[in-house]
Amino acid sequence: MRKIFIVAAAVSVAFGSAASAASTHHPAKKESAQVASQPKERLGTLSCEVAGGVGMIIGSNKKVSCTFKQRTGKVERYVGSIGKLGIDVGVTGKSYLSWLVVNTAPTRVGDGALAGTYVGASAGASVGLGLGANALVGGNSKNYALQPLSAEAGTGLNVAAGVSRLELSAVR
Repeated sequence: MRKIFIVAAAVSVAFGSAASAASTHHPAKKESAQVASQPKERLGTLSCEVAGGVGMIIGSNKKVSCTFKQRTGKVERYVGSIGKLGIDVGVTGKSYLSWLVVNTAPTRVGDGALAGTYVGASAGASVGLGLGANALVGGNSKNYALQPLSAEAGTGLNVAAGVSRLELSAVR
């Protein structure tokens, strides 16, 4: 009889623990944005495809489609436009830009944080294949710097130099 009582107690404790565990609510983990606490921390790489177009002597404006790959591996998508104010003469095909993204002040990374306006200097030339570079600073809080990772690669017949403006919006 004593053994039956011990077994019954053990079974009720086991079922009670299982029922308690099943009824406990565990909220889903929300993925939080990465935080860069030190200035000039490398946050990831922004790669953009720039639509072709015609330079209008004193400027140009072209659509961009970008991918931001964070150091953590998370990928975000952005769209927008890039324009130049200065000398921009010629016709270009589709081109590609790539930048290292660093912070200029402590900031959060992710969830569309790169959206905003960036300005800086640019230069480029192409006769067939072309090269160029754009160093930009900006974002909503002006706390990101885009440093040329590699030369701009594109095709066409074009000469451009001046101030560039990149506007990005997060794709949701």
